[in-house]
Amino acid sequence: MSILIFILVLSVLIFVHELGHFIFAKKTGMLVEEFAIGFPPRIFSFRKGETKYSIGLIPIGGFVKILGEEYDEGDCDEKPKNYERRFSSRPKWAQALVLVAGVSFNFLLAWILISFGFMSGLPVAVDQFENETVSNPELTLLNVLPDSPAEEAGLRAGDVLLYLETSFDSVQDIKGLDRVESFIASHNGQEIDVLYKRGNENVLTQFTPKEGIIEGKPAVGVSFGMIGTVKFGVIRAFWEGAKTTFSLTIDTTIGLFLFFKGLITGSTDLSQVSGPVGIVSMVGEAFNFGIIYLLSFVSIISINLAVINLIPVPALDGGRLLFVLIEAIKGSPIKAKVANLLNLIGFGLLILLMLAVTFSDISKFF
Repeated sequence: MSILIFILVLSVLIFVHELGHFIFAKKTGMLVEEFAIGFPPRIFSFRKGETKYSIGLIPIGGFVKILGEEYDEGDCDEKPKNYERRFSSRPKWAQALVLVAGVSFNFLLAWILISFGFMSGLPVAVDQFENETVSNPELTLLNVLPDSPAEEAGLRAGDVLLYLETSFDSVQDIKGLDRVESFIASHNGQEIDVLYKRGNENVLTQFTPKEGIIEGKPAVGVSFGMIGTVKFGVIRAFWEGAKTTFSLTIDTTIGLFLFFKGLITGSTDLSQVSGPVGIVSMVGEAFNFGIIYLLSFVSIISINLAVINLIPVPALDGGRLLFVLIEAIKGSPIKAKVANLLNLIGFGLLILLMLAVTFSDISKFF
């Protein structure tokens, strides 16, 4: 089920991204030859006007094929059929607009989903809306460290702590964060019974605090916060949705910067990053928590997809935007051999990174 949900989510994100390219390519007078969801072999296609619409058998991508989008020597020396409608023949502002449209539609999707969440009742940190009524606040796990006592006990992000108990004392008022932290820290080496809620199911487990997880006190390897739900009317929901989308975009951009900085310095821990395999699991967990959790998770993926695509690496939209900028400054096209070589190198580096992250994802299961 998780795989099917992941494929559906990925298809929606790709469709929205490519739809942005498609609409603005049409609006700026470019000839769109094909709009495809999934990669060939094609299992379904039809032609309407000058564009072929198709669905591919491999559901992990999609594309909009625009005439003259690929670099070739003919763009510089000849004027082939439909020359004026080729991507490379349109003004630089039109080329940039088409390239930016894909990521813009991903940001737009995230905004709509988050806004819908606010209208329906969105899970938020209690201190995020200090002057608002946040209903049903619960102590929720926000992160569980790998190989920690909490992970070994089966706890996962999103679980709600209900009760902590040892042979001598207990914490029943689980809404007090400081009290829970103190309780865990004061029982170093002692087994603690833990009652938590996952979805609609209550589960009993045990963990034992130990030294060395965080500096200065015993811990079990979790971070948690008071999470409740907040609900707004339509106008306020879209306003808060816009602010949240912007905030998530900034956080994602900073996170990616630190990730790539870590790759260069060798300090990046790939176990803290999830690729397709890890996302499949997270999508399934979000679905189990409810549709609003799933939509919120999809909005985060959509923002990540947008920010990643804006990285100025050849083979990504950001890299192609960089090429357009360079061509606008120098007043002539980049040589086809140079552009294609850079695109090939960029694509190869992305594949290597994806393989490394995927290997890290799989290694977590062993």
